[in-house]
Amino acid sequence: MDQAAITRYITETFEGVHVDTSTPDTFFIYDPERKFPFATIVTRDDDFDNASHLDRPDVFRLNIGISKATFQSLFGARAETEPSHDFAALDRLMPHPTYGRMGWVCVLNPSAETFETLRPLLAEAYELSVERYGKREENE
Repeated sequence: MDQAAITRYITETFEGVHVDTSTPDTFFIYDPERKFPFATIVTRDDDFDNASHLDRPDVFRLNIGISKATFQSLFGARAETEPSHDFAALDRLMPHPTYGRMGWVCVLNPSAETFETLRPLLAEAYELSVERYGKREENE
């Protein structure tokens, strides 16, 4: 799948999503006031995050913020601290190279088949974002 197809899926599937494209990357945000995304598409390396080698032509990384329980069910309790992943591998679900310890997963250039396995993870990330926003609204 390409970036446009992923963006279309997210915006057509999840209600109230704000898409921020003010940088070369794409941020999917439920609560635009807070500016904290539940998913991103990153297209470039930077000084703090270059393990995926996104400087290769047409390579992008879809990142999804899921619950700690789901993260652990996918990778185990210590996965975010184990450097056993090839973070430059295409079409493979793995912990995010920088934010894995925060429950983020990623896939570089997901195929249509792999994207099918990501749909429930995107739904969970969206629901977590909606829930956080709702709690914040209750406390104001």
